[in-house]
Amino acid sequence: MYYTDKKLQFPVRVEKPNPVFARALQQAIGGVEGEIRVCLQYFFQAWGARGPAKYRDMLLSTATEELGHIEMLATAVALNLENAPLSVQEDVSNDAIGGSVLNGMNMRHILSTGLAALPENCNGVPFNASHVYASGNMAADMMANVTAESSGRVLAVRLYNMTDDPGMKEMLSFLIARDTMHQQQWLAAIEDMGGLSASLPIPNSFPQEKEYQDMSYTFINTFVEGLAPAEGRWSEGKSLDGKADFRLMPGQPMGQEPKLSPPRPDSGAQSEQMKKGVL
Repeated sequence: MYYTDKKLQFPVRVEKPNPVFARALQQAIGGVEGEIRVCLQYFFQAWGARGPAKYRDMLLSTATEELGHIEMLATAVALNLENAPLSVQEDVSNDAIGGSVLNGMNMRHILSTGLAALPENCNGVPFNASHVYASGNMAADMMANVTAESSGRVLAVRLYNMTDDPGMKEMLSFLIARDTMHQQQWLAAIEDMGGLSASLPIPNSFPQEKEYQDMSYTFINTFVEGLAPAEGRWSEGKSLDGKADFRLMPGQPMGQEPKLSPPRPDSGAQSEQMKKGVL
């Protein structure tokens, strides 16, 4: 079960409503970097978690916190829409140069919600749950979570730099801080499971002798002859799991040119396609 005490996790205040900034905030709600994504991601990882209960408990706690972040951002959107124009005529009459409606306000904030938030991104695209990653492999999920929190923090920083409203900066400063912690906790969970070297390769339960080991730690250079390869930490030195040394190899085909059989007569293909060597 989930409970609420009706209070926000952190104060949300807007000194000067800005309908265009309300649209920008939608990205933090329903964008691929947003709070709906991480909330659902952590919930589904938790609900399917097998193994030590402490990892499930951590995921559940953080997923529930992310629900609170959605609530904060939805409140911020609504506060930024207070006294927003409800028509183009009203917008033009109040600002001869062109106000928020003409300058990029999300029209659905007027047409669909009566000046409230939506489960969509800043371009009005509904949230797509295909961005929710829950593999059932705890290490893989923790790595995905670090990426999610990293891209979320990048977005929050950009929103922070976009506004001059003190209340919005304060709220975003809090969310940026929580992104910092969440990055740390997912990495700490990997360390708790033995660290990166012990977790790699993911899944570490598959016996490596069954993989094509000649290519396990080989960086393939696919630049054409004459161009310098993309050399770096990934092309020489000890691998991160400590099991081998990286090496650099020029890209070269190891297979043959693919050859498919002619199409079946009842497949809807052209008759010329069914004659060998014609096309």
